[in-house]
Amino acid sequence: MSMSRLTRRRFMAATASAIALPALRTHAWAQGWPTKPIRLIVPYPVGGQTDLIARTFGDFLSRNIGQPVVVENKGGGGGILGVTEVKRAAPDGYTLLCTISSSLIQNRVTVKDLPYAPEQDFIYLTTISGLGGPLVAAEKTGATNLKEFVDYAKKLDKLNFGGYGVGSTPHLLIETLSRQYGLKVEMVHYRGEAPMWADVASQTLDAAAGSYAAALPVLQSGRGKLIGVTGDRLPPHPDVATLVEQGARGKYLGVRAFTAFAVPTGTPPEIVKKFSDLLYQAREDAKVKQVLATYFLQSPSTFDAAQTRFKNDTQVLLELLHELGVKPE
Repeated sequence: MSMSRLTRRRFMAATASAIALPALRTHAWAQGWPTKPIRLIVPYPVGGQTDLIARTFGDFLSRNIGQPVVVENKGGGGGILGVTEVKRAAPDGYTLLCTISSSLIQNRVTVKDLPYAPEQDFIYLTTISGLGGPLVAAEKTGATNLKEFVDYAKKLDKLNFGGYGVGSTPHLLIETLSRQYGLKVEMVHYRGEAPMWADVASQTLDAAAGSYAAALPVLQSGRGKLIGVTGDRLPPHPDVATLVEQGARGKYLGVRAFTAFAVPTGTPPEIVKKFSDLLYQAREDAKVKQVLATYFLQSPSTFDAAQTRFKNDTQVLLELLHELGVKPE
């Protein structure tokens, strides 16, 4: 959907309709909740950052609501399968979604006939971002910084670069760099980060980008080298400059991907508030704080901040995708 159609009035109307249910009906639905386990759908495989965040916060929710929160990984289609399953779920507070921003924003441009409308079908509870996103070159490239990576790439017929869907974070990054430096790139898309980083480690790929949590094993093994960061410098690698500091330019470099928790539109407001309040309170939990610190993730946002983040990033990213000429596959 273009931004000309995603007007402020329409956004506010969709948000209002999502939470404005009759008080008596809401009370009846929410009374006694929860009485059974809650499904937490992750539209990506086990082992990536989204899965890590889901399991960390799912454990916190379980400890605080008295029912198991069961993580189900429904990978495929750049997040489409899992997100669609949550859209079709009963809005009764027993199905949660944990997904990344590309499945909610970029997919609107990259997927023809997307089976869900992100601005209408979900209520966003909180968002979580990383401090910086790593650009990792395979050991075989010999690159230790952006300049050396560009020099290496220019010697190839095509650079094999890993991503997880057209319009995904890695795709936008390498598209931005290739336009600036004149690189020829072959995108290799995966169902999630874990298999992508495994192929960096095996030297099948020349490079990839994504989350620090998922990239950490390949960095620790020495089979991949951190050559730059989108966003802020990472505390464990203070000497690795950001891509902007190394001369990269482009609108994308000012946008940071996020992970969002959401429920289907129509979920009773009392349950929406309970979920959003708990997810925000999780920032004070010892186990959650340890994971956030270990993988350099920011604390979960408030409910209101999540709405603002979703709206603002939607506008920036959709405009950028259209400027880059990204089309459905």
